Formats: sequence, C-alpha cells, structure tokens
Amino acid sequence: MTPPALSTKAFITLLFLACLFGANHVAARVALDHGVDVTTAVAARSLATALVVGLLVAWSRIPIALDSRQRRFMLAIGLLVTVQSVWLYSSVALIPVGLALLAFNSYPLWAAFASWLLYRHAPPRAVLIAMPLILAGLALALDLTGIATGLGAQAQWERIGKGVAYAVGAGATFGLVLALTQHEVAALDGRVRTAITMAIVGVLALAGAWAQGGLHWPNAAAGWWGLVALSVLYGTAFTMLFTLLPKLGVVGNSPILNVEPVAALGMAWLVLGQSVTPMQLVGALLVVGTVMGLGLRRS
Repeated sequence: MTPPALSTKAFITLLFLACLFGANHVAARVALDHGVDVTTAVAARSLATALVVGLLVAWSRIPIALDSRQRRFMLAIGLLVTVQSVWLYSSVALIPVGLALLAFNSYPLWAAFASWLLYRHAPPRAVLIAMPLILAGLALALDLTGIATGLGAQAQWERIGKGVAYAVGAGATFGLVLALTQHEVAALDGRVRTAITMAIVGVLALAGAWAQGGLHWPNAAAGWWGLVALSVLYGTAFTMLFTLLPKLGVVGNSPILNVEPVAALGMAWLVLGQSVTPMQLVGALLVVGTVMGLGLRRS
C-alpha cells in the first residue's frame, strides 16, 4: 500500500525533528572541540534521554514486560547502540558534521544485508537499485577522488579516511540494530525500547569514561553550551518522536527525517564555518533523495 499523504502540520513537525537531530550533532562537535571527549558526550546525551523517555513511560503507565529472549536482545541492542554512538560522535569530531551523517546514512543498505545474513530475508529490489545510487552519492559527497577540494585522492583520504571509517562503521552497526529490532523486539513499545536502550548506552559510556580516567568536562563556556545543547536537543527530539508523531498519524521512521544530513550541512556552515563544494552538495542530495525514496516506496 502507498503511505498516506502527510498533513502540512506533520510535514513541518518532521522537518523540525530532522533539524533537531542535525543540531544535536553540530552541538556535539562544539562540545568535542572544547574539552569534552566522545564517551562523556555519549553518556550525557544517553542518560538525559533515558530519563526523559523513562518518565514518559511511567507517566503513560506503559507495562514493561520482557521475556528472556527479549531481555537478551535488548542487551545486545544496547551494546550495539553504544558502539554506534561512540563511532558516530568520533566521526563528527574528525570530519564535517554533514559528511559524517551522510556516510552514516548508508545504514538502510546495512540493515538489508543484516536481515539477509541473519534471517535469510532477500533484500527488496528497491534496495538493490538504490545501492549504487547511494554509493555514487557518497563518493561525490565525500570527494573520494579529491578533485572537488583539489587535494588529490591520497591527501583527501588522509584527511577524512578515519572519520569516514567511523561513520560507515556506525551505519553498519545501526543497520544491524534495525534488523534485530525488527525481528526480535518489535513487539515492545517503542518508548520502552528507547528508554532501556538509552539507559544501557549511558551506563556503558559512563563505565568507559571512568576506565579512561573519568569524565572529561568542557574547558570553555562554548563546550558547556554544546554539551547541554546536545543533551537537550537529542532528548527533546526523541520525546517528540514518541508523543507528537503518533498523534499526527506519522510513523517514527518516516523518510522525511533523512533530511537530517542536509540540515546539518547548513547548520554546520552557519555555526562551525564548515562548507562543501557544489559537487559534494549534489552527492549529498543524491544520498538523501535515494534514502527518502526507499522509505517512501510501496510496501
């Protein structure tokens, strides 16, 4: 069936949500540039979100009942999201925010691969068609040849290679999370899944931070603003995702949310002075457009 048309109110809300998620990563870059390390950022964001969504679960009186299999897979999902969060913030710290999110946006391909590998579900034909388009868009957006930036392929890879590897790794990990969620814990309420996952991520990030000598707080006012902003923006976006969108008749994974990398490109240009070439922007639009097309395709 074709997804129902979005109302104007729902469309604007989704665009606002995409901007919130993109702004979260821009704020993270500000915090990371001013003394905060990745594990501290992940811990603060995740625990704040777990608290907000947990209060939402309690206020809504949603029953929390997991069987033994669901408990095992929720723990696995929490571990994977911890890795994904650390890798994505590590990427954001190394390369332009929008480009990190674009490389991360390869996750639909990884989700299809994980479903095939673990559950023998053949990838939909649309995913196979989209794969070369997404890869071509990424090649342009990341300027893998170094032509757009004039650096040459080797210098460009030396500049962005590590950050791209983190972002692609985060995308692959998140794709696996989506596959496990769909096949193992889909019966759980989304708010319950999020609260449990964020709590696990927050605790693991805290443990990781203490293992590395403790939490690393900002060394300047801008870092504090960035840390507070990334926590508030992420928690607010997730709260809206599970409270407003269902009332508007919109599923939580609406493809409109995939405009996040483009929103982040604009905000990173305004706040951080990060810019991309016209060719890279074309690649970014190709990736985002293709991912949105996957989400909008007929079931």
